Amino acid sequence: MSHVIAAPDKFKGSLSAREAAAHVAAGLRAAAPGLDVVELPVADGGDGTLEAALSAGYDRVPVTAGGPTGEPVATAFARRGAVAVVEMADVSGLSRLPGGRLDPLGAGTYGTGQVIRAALDAGVRTIVLGVGGSASTDGGAGLARALGADVRREGGGCVRPGGAGLLDVADVDLRGLHPRIAETEFILACDVDNPLLGPRGAAAVYGPQKGAGPGDVALLDRALARWAERVARATGTDHSAAPGAGAAGGVGFAALALLNAAPRPGIEIVLDLVGYAGLLREAGLVITGEGSLDEQTLSGKAPAGVAAAAARAGVPVAAVAGRTTLGAADLSAAGISRVYTITGLEPDPRRRMTDAGPLLERLAARLAADFGLVTAGGGGA
Repeated sequence: MSHVIAAPDKFKGSLSAREAAAHVAAGLRAAAPGLDVVELPVADGGDGTLEAALSAGYDRVPVTAGGPTGEPVATAFARRGAVAVVEMADVSGLSRLPGGRLDPLGAGTYGTGQVIRAALDAGVRTIVLGVGGSASTDGGAGLARALGADVRREGGGCVRPGGAGLLDVADVDLRGLHPRIAETEFILACDVDNPLLGPRGAAAVYGPQKGAGPGDVALLDRALARWAERVARATGTDHSAAPGAGAAGGVGFAALALLNAAPRPGIEIVLDLVGYAGLLREAGLVITGEGSLDEQTLSGKAPAGVAAAAARAGVPVAAVAGRTTLGAADLSAAGISRVYTITGLEPDPRRRMTDAGPLLERLAARLAADFGLVTAGGGGA
């Protein structure tokens, strides 16, 4: 075979996708010296999307922007030519909350809008917006304000940041929106089809993950309804029921309504960004994985997308994981021939987390032997 592709997602709490790919590659090379391994960390549009683009050769463009509760954070967008990749999680995500303290009513997305503005000012023509991992439920109002929308409360003055502030929205004036929005293609990396409002909406489904109790959820849903009505009044179209409008606390709604964004599955976008299809043409094996291979994996997560594309190209796929709850039939249907788990090596949960890298290398070495790569690589461990 020409090469093996190591294309894992992150092992949450232990390894980033880039680190996981590096450890898989190290284990393969230790077992099969000389084996050509392409390290290709991937993501599904949420956290890790920026890192995947940078690993694929995109340039990092630093930006200082407001975090979810307003504190400045050092973030970036990735750029290659006229294409920019913006990862919401890296600026307005849960990992950016000071001290990890959840703020379901007050967290906002102004910083994500600042990063988009920086990309627009840099002259890009296409912006890929990855929206997983949001810390807020503000309907994208903060993002809109950073891009020039005037979101006013009754009697004048700006609304408060965060979802709760949307209860006071009286008027949305879009005349100040960044002029390059109209001439820029926006692609929304979105893996959910939730509407903005109601029992399947942003507040009800995702609010509790961000610290919202039942009363908060009800308040946020009312606030989002008011925001949606005011935006529809300004644009002439109501996008609140559109599939994906509820993504990332309603940022999907703002992207659809104000940026004319086209939604696409996040993993498909990432695989295009990293040139996966071209690499598959010369691949003999793909190794994917993540911390937990489970039912969620099958619903559009990165390993499922990696495996599906490989299956279409006729390339076999193995997986490495912290653990798996999937049976042989589910794995086979997903295009994964075999799974190697860290739980099969190490019984101690603490060590599975702290020693995930070396354990992953041991799994990769075992995989190399099982798939005949030791002979192919001209050596052994």
